[in-house]
Amino acid sequence: MRELASLAFESNDRDEGAPADPRSPHPKVLPDLPAPAPSAAWPPADAEIFEALQRAWQDGSWGRYEGPHGDALASALRDMFRVRHVLLCCSGTIAVELALRALKVGPGDEVLLAGYDFPGNFRAIEAVGALPVLLDLDPQNWNLDPDQLEQACSPRTRAVIVSHLHGGLVPMDRVRTWAEQRGLSIVEDACQASGARIEGRPAGGWGHAGVISFGGSKLLTAGRGGAVLLEEDASYQRAKVWANRGNQAYPLSELQAAVLLPQLRRLEERTHQRAAAAARFWRRLQGVPGVRPLRNRVRDGLAAYYKLGMQLVPEELCGAEREVLLERTRPLGLPLEAGFRGFALRSRRARACGPLTQARLAAARMLVLHHPLLLAGDAAVDRAASLLAEALRSLARST
Repeated sequence: MRELASLAFESNDRDEGAPADPRSPHPKVLPDLPAPAPSAAWPPADAEIFEALQRAWQDGSWGRYEGPHGDALASALRDMFRVRHVLLCCSGTIAVELALRALKVGPGDEVLLAGYDFPGNFRAIEAVGALPVLLDLDPQNWNLDPDQLEQACSPRTRAVIVSHLHGGLVPMDRVRTWAEQRGLSIVEDACQASGARIEGRPAGGWGHAGVISFGGSKLLTAGRGGAVLLEEDASYQRAKVWANRGNQAYPLSELQAAVLLPQLRRLEERTHQRAAAAARFWRRLQGVPGVRPLRNRVRDGLAAYYKLGMQLVPEELCGAEREVLLERTRPLGLPLEAGFRGFALRSRRARACGPLTQARLAAARMLVLHHPLLLAGDAAVDRAASLLAEALRSLARST
């Protein structure tokens, strides 16, 4: 910060003895930031983010426990997600635990979740003393399948965690109807889906509690951070009480809130840009063997593509599994990775509903393309699709 201050507020005339007042209403600003690299490195090099950092330094708000930036961010999120309450916190992971506690989930309860999900969600259920209950996935998009909810339910079921992963979207109207008929709560994990829309409503705004993340690679990033979205006053109060240990024990800082606000203003624009790039990517791969897009079955849906997920089809690649393809693509510089490991190895710590066939397939065969590529322009998207297509065709020709 000292180096930043010396660059930002240096006197215009080096021969004058006194330095410029850093609280001056007209400080000297840094030179123009360089344009983002063609690879669209993340976080974005937005001038608005730099200006927000400057303002927070200048007015001293960056060092406060609470201040205008956190209040403004909470207000903007309430409007965006159409909820009454927002509790800012230190991560999406702790947000899931706070959401469960806000909904009075505790020892002896069961919580349903997909057998393929972010590991922190499994651990959050354990942290509140409840038992994870694993159910299988929709074979079309390898996200939670609402058709599996009823058979997984028991008299001890208290809640369901629904995650939207890798550009997949769960039909939340069906989940909400099912849960309300049984008096159950929904924690909607939209950590990968900031900006997504499901049946005309924002992903994260369907649950009795919603969760978003501001982690370093996320679509809205502050390095770390998250938020719990709540509708009921009592749920919000429970979350606040649990998080209070003399002060907020899991805070989002004013500096983090300051850099999130300009990103939030550009989120819709970038969501549409990523969606268009994802559609272009799949057009370039049409007819290429070995991978399939995740297919959502929601009305009025818009995926956010924190990761662009794809289903590997080994039988179209002479039986080649995921690691073989990744070995081919790593030297090419493609930001292609494996998905989550899934929860099959944790079955002794959970109740599994059925053989979890699709969840096991997702754990072994999900491929994800990291989102910065989708903001890098048509040429970069076309090049990535071309490189992946060649690797897939090469494997399909193998004998």
